[in-house]
Amino acid sequence: MTTTPPPWPGDPLPERELELAAADRAVDALCRTRPEGGLLVYSGAAGIGKTSVLARVRARAAERCTVRTTRADPGTTAIPFHTARALFAPDLADTDGLAALLGPHRALAGPALGLTTPGDEPADPQGVQDALVALTARAARRHRARPLVLVLDDAHWADGESLGWLAALGPRLARLPLLLVVAHRPTEHAAEESRPHLDALGTAARLRVTLRALSPEAAAGLTRRALGTGADDALGRALWDATGGSPYELAELLARLREHPLDPGADQATAVRELAATVRGHRLADRLGGLGPDAARLAWAAAVLGAGIPLRLAASLAGLSPGRQATATGELRAARVLNPGDTVDFTHPLVAGAVYDAVPRSLRTTFHGRAAWLLTAEGHSPAAAARHLLEVHPDQDPALVEQLRRAAREHLAVGAPDAARRCLERALREPPEHHLRAHVHHELGCAALLTSPADTVRHLRTALELPGLDDTLRADATFRLAQALAHNQQMREASLSVAFAAATTEPGPERLRLQAAHFMYDAFRATEDDGPGRSRRLAQLADPLAGETNAERALLTLRAFDGMLRGENHTVVAEFCERALTDGHPAPGLGWTDTVWGFEYPCLAGITYAWIDELDRAEELFGEAVRAYEISGWSGGHLAFAHMLTGAVLRRRGRLAEAETRLRESLRLADRIGTGLPVHWDAVCLLVDTLLARGRTADAQRLAEARGFGPPYPDAMILPDAPSVHGRLLLALGRTDEAVAALEAASAVAERGRHNPVWAPWRRDLAGALATRDPERARALTRRLRVDAERFGTPTALGMALGCEAALAPAGAAPALHARAVAHLEESPARDELARARVALGLATGDRDQLHRGLLLARTCGADALAEQARSALA
Repeated sequence: MTTTPPPWPGDPLPERELELAAADRAVDALCRTRPEGGLLVYSGAAGIGKTSVLARVRARAAERCTVRTTRADPGTTAIPFHTARALFAPDLADTDGLAALLGPHRALAGPALGLTTPGDEPADPQGVQDALVALTARAARRHRARPLVLVLDDAHWADGESLGWLAALGPRLARLPLLLVVAHRPTEHAAEESRPHLDALGTAARLRVTLRALSPEAAAGLTRRALGTGADDALGRALWDATGGSPYELAELLARLREHPLDPGADQATAVRELAATVRGHRLADRLGGLGPDAARLAWAAAVLGAGIPLRLAASLAGLSPGRQATATGELRAARVLNPGDTVDFTHPLVAGAVYDAVPRSLRTTFHGRAAWLLTAEGHSPAAAARHLLEVHPDQDPALVEQLRRAAREHLAVGAPDAARRCLERALREPPEHHLRAHVHHELGCAALLTSPADTVRHLRTALELPGLDDTLRADATFRLAQALAHNQQMREASLSVAFAAATTEPGPERLRLQAAHFMYDAFRATEDDGPGRSRRLAQLADPLAGETNAERALLTLRAFDGMLRGENHTVVAEFCERALTDGHPAPGLGWTDTVWGFEYPCLAGITYAWIDELDRAEELFGEAVRAYEISGWSGGHLAFAHMLTGAVLRRRGRLAEAETRLRESLRLADRIGTGLPVHWDAVCLLVDTLLARGRTADAQRLAEARGFGPPYPDAMILPDAPSVHGRLLLALGRTDEAVAALEAASAVAERGRHNPVWAPWRRDLAGALATRDPERARALTRRLRVDAERFGTPTALGMALGCEAALAPAGAAPALHARAVAHLEESPARDELARARVALGLATGDRDQLHRGLLLARTCGADALAEQARSALA
């Protein structure tokens, strides 16, 4: 893209030496034997000289590097990934190397970059962003011989999707052979959704410079250079006073003075002020009046269409013949409004902005409407034309509504839900025909699902209140409404929404889907009015089912999960899981990426397996989840949840160091999409539990404090039982009174009929805390723990219960109980519990072999404190 050259070509830019020197150092670092990438950010007001600085940086870098450059434009802000496409245009045009450049992310990056047709399903925005980051890394490595420099001017006008990609790329640049140079106005000039991305770029930058106005001395020097040595300092001072040291306005005034020198007898200061008024604001556009109506209309049409659009289309929009276009174009170039070329390219963004503002309001709206249809007729996609439709006045136009809906679907398919939301919100203002309003609200709610649960709830509720949705769409809208409410920690509301819909839906597949969702969201609630009653109703409905349909499989999955939480015999629970799956895998339509039923059902099956000691089955399911999400590009909350679940399996196996690594990765992924989400609570709870198992109490405390882990808890069940984990943390910190209170509160799970002693091991920890202060109560707790463990029947539960009983038993009875605990745990996949049992047996009997075996196993598990305890005993 061409840009306006500085008014003093070939000469050093005045008072920009330090800024350019920093760029030179960054290029030097990039060109070393071991390249070091980086990010430079130049910011400043309009006309302060950002473009001139970037032109010099670009010219110097081009001597040794491959430079890709573009300048954002107000007309491109609403076009997703426009800036990304412009920066990589030369690489994307290289058909021979395109496949290698896209790599395994073709299905995600291809549609975003305009290389392949978008699919029918929405793309995950985080996955698309990650695909573009990976593509950038591959592009950087392809250009090692001449390292890659990306230069973006006027980034405040870049589309939010491209800015999100660059912001994600920023922290990685130091490890890539890539230099990114960005210039933008102060962030208040950017769209609200883009400001955090610009701030993130500034934070990641190795250099962030705010360009300042030129000094009077610099203005005087430039005046003499442009007008000759005869220009005195008084004229330079007058020019500086009139422009405030703005390089753009100073350059424009000097160009005018070269063409039309001041009258020697005129008052220089007054003449300069009058001349300066013509190069800023609305007076700048007044220059078009002297060029004739054709030039004015062509300039107006060009400003509406935006940079990069062929001038012939601007002439068509302005209603000019080829001959009149040529004349008007020449006049605009002579007046320094347009740069040479076949596409729209204003000499400066200030010129483009002033011309656009000068378009009469009614004509501007007409031009935008005609521009949309003109681009569509030229073969551009609905999304490309949509930015113009956003500017058209509402007029109850059904065709416009349909075009905006098509554009929204295209935006969603390339991973741009914010752009889809803008189109659908504009469609509602048209407004749509009465029978379509519910459909548009439904589409708008689905578009906002990943970015704004509150907006999703509002629009889906409106869709359900309006007529027009058939039973299938009403069920879908209700299901997604419940998902959004649950995502927003409103579990009770989620349950009520599907319960009401199920009660008012005719018997059939949609009703079963809603009934299953009702049971699920009730089960997910942290508190419940009648948990045992719900379990009985679920059992009555699910127990006779064979699992022949997805509705039956969903209900059987919920039955298995509920049975696991209730502590029913693990073989019965496993049988329900078998009926819910097809050959051990989710049935078609109930998979990890299927959106009709949601990912919750295979997730619940895997969690159930994990807590009934069927860890191989759980690991297989969660491994499928990670692969499915990575292949599909779902790298947002779904992938974070899959890593969390995999971490849960590792924790259950006792592979504590690996579990910690996987859980921290889950938190990193979850942090990219927001805070306070269910996956945050689950990952933090599991990570605190894992750190305590490792004996790293201080780390667990820091994590809990930093993440706000503790009461009050959200109205959503946390994996595993959060009050039990929090009570154990307090015990480890020596805050016994607080721990007892927390573990007493954890006993609420028993009131819901949930007696799984492994999921919620509060009785074991509370018994230990009460051993000396209330031994009778402690013994009662261990007896009930033993009953629950024998009913549940897993080796892990039995071993944990016997170990707890042994710790409180008289010295003579303890060794036998410890030995029985070891025997059960030898059949358990929980290797850290076996290590704990062996050390306890060794300490109780003085058996050095048990201590040594416990030490080795604790080291393997990463249970550092337990290993130290065993080592000390052996010493």
